[in-house]
Amino acid sequence: MSSDGVTDGSVSPVFPTVREVLALDPVRHGAPRLVAGDAGLDAPVRWVHVAEVPDIATLLGGGELVLTTGIGLPADDAGLRAFIGDLADVGVSGLVVELGRRYVSGVPRVMAAAAERRGLPLVELRRATPFVRITEAVHALIVDAQLTELRATEEIHQRFTELSVEGAGPAEVVRQAAELAGCPVVLENLSRQVLAYDPAGESAELLLDGWEQHSRRIRPAGRTAYDADSGWLVTTVGARGQDWGRLLLRWPGGGDLAAGTTLGGRPAGTPPTRLTILVERAASTLALGRLIRRDAEGLERQIHRTLLTALLDHSRPVDEVALRARALGVTLERRHLVGVVVRHRLDDPAAEAAGESTVAAESPEAGPARLRDLAEAVGQALREAKLTGLTSAVDDQAVGALLALPDPAAEERALTAFAAALRRIRLDAAPARPAVAGAVPPDAVIVAAGSGVGGLREARRSLIEARQIADAARRDRRDLPIFRLPHVGLAGLLHLLRDEPRVQTFVERELGALLAHDARHPRDQLLGTLRAYLEQGRNKSAAAAAAHLSRPAFYERLARIARILDVDLDSVEACLSLHVALLALDAIRTP
Repeated sequence: MSSDGVTDGSVSPVFPTVREVLALDPVRHGAPRLVAGDAGLDAPVRWVHVAEVPDIATLLGGGELVLTTGIGLPADDAGLRAFIGDLADVGVSGLVVELGRRYVSGVPRVMAAAAERRGLPLVELRRATPFVRITEAVHALIVDAQLTELRATEEIHQRFTELSVEGAGPAEVVRQAAELAGCPVVLENLSRQVLAYDPAGESAELLLDGWEQHSRRIRPAGRTAYDADSGWLVTTVGARGQDWGRLLLRWPGGGDLAAGTTLGGRPAGTPPTRLTILVERAASTLALGRLIRRDAEGLERQIHRTLLTALLDHSRPVDEVALRARALGVTLERRHLVGVVVRHRLDDPAAEAAGESTVAAESPEAGPARLRDLAEAVGQALREAKLTGLTSAVDDQAVGALLALPDPAAEERALTAFAAALRRIRLDAAPARPAVAGAVPPDAVIVAAGSGVGGLREARRSLIEARQIADAARRDRRDLPIFRLPHVGLAGLLHLLRDEPRVQTFVERELGALLAHDARHPRDQLLGTLRAYLEQGRNKSAAAAAAHLSRPAFYERLARIARILDVDLDSVEACLSLHVALLALDAIRTP
């Protein structure tokens, strides 16, 4: 693998073994019989060489299968031992002797004993066989094996090139790698937390159980290497000198072979070259994808978002969410879980009351950037408060977190620590502003927490409750560190009931005429005037100041509202009904 994470595409030769050669038809025609050296039957056959002279070893390079009739072999026992020793020293794969010309009933026992001592396969052909047919068959097998390996390698390159062009995510790249290999594949970050995995039909629970501890015991020697002790083929994932993870493929093959033996042209117990190319090609695809998405969310944050979304919309079984979270280093089982939602307040409540909006003036890039900054601050606050949990943006306005606490008694302490850390982080990052007594900073955030639950199956309820509390508290002027359901009171209740048709009918009955008037006369916006009047406790002078209107203009607007709604605005009961309708309207309109 090159320094930029791209493989060079080279393929090591793949050779048949002595065992496979003996199964070929031309060899079987000769009625072969193994007389010694069965321990070497899995040695690779690099070539077939015909020899009838005793000093042939000096002309060989190792890996050859030597064919002979024996007519030129030494007649004495010492010479035969030396002949076998020379062949074994040079590393030949085996010796095949055709009977009939020199040896009639069988090879000499001294030759068989010497071959057995050196682990050199010694085969008798008891029927005459043209050696040329054997050499042709073996060489064709070698070429076919290499072509097969080249075709498999070409498929690997083509598959991952397509994934790179399509911009496939890590989960898809890992799935394709597992499909091509037929083996489990795991992508982890440098902290040994699982980013993506595919068990290739095996048990995901067994694959990921205690992953971090297991992974730290996998220590291959090199950027791409096979750890025979654990059975994992590992390659580093990264580019431009910045490594960010490891890709691991489990290949436990060869574990039952003796140390030092070879299999198919490679040391026994090591995976085929094809798998090495596969993991390196997959790693380069992942590295390229990371570069392309360098301005997007990190992989960990994407997975956090996937899991939180799955809890909210029931798109995945909770057992799978728990498994994936645990692999990411977040344990959700047997924990006290608390849903938290953090969102920005309304930019200017006074402007809202007058029917204006400062949010609309934001550039298209400002909203996502502000949400991204808030998500980073929430993640940092969790770390500073030494809390664990899932966290990510849950919509275009809010960041959610699911805190995993050891027991219910830790809930209040954990929430307080989190809120304090978040406030400190945001104050450090915010530009200095002159303090205004009693005013909430326009960029302040709401931290809302749902009720704690005792299991993952109830986590959705806590998250939804936190989101509803955060939405209901958007207009709350109090600067509370944490909003809970009792803090939002009636507004929170109405938010819970916002989809109830009877609540919507009540709103239309109380405010429908005024809403219709404002729709026909956009410049009036009498709803804002009514809101200011009710929020100021029917104090007309204070309401006029809050709406930025003179008192005569404000009184005239109130009179028009009374006529449109046919209601007495001096009646406490009527104003209470209108105020509840306004709160319900806010809940219905809240995205």
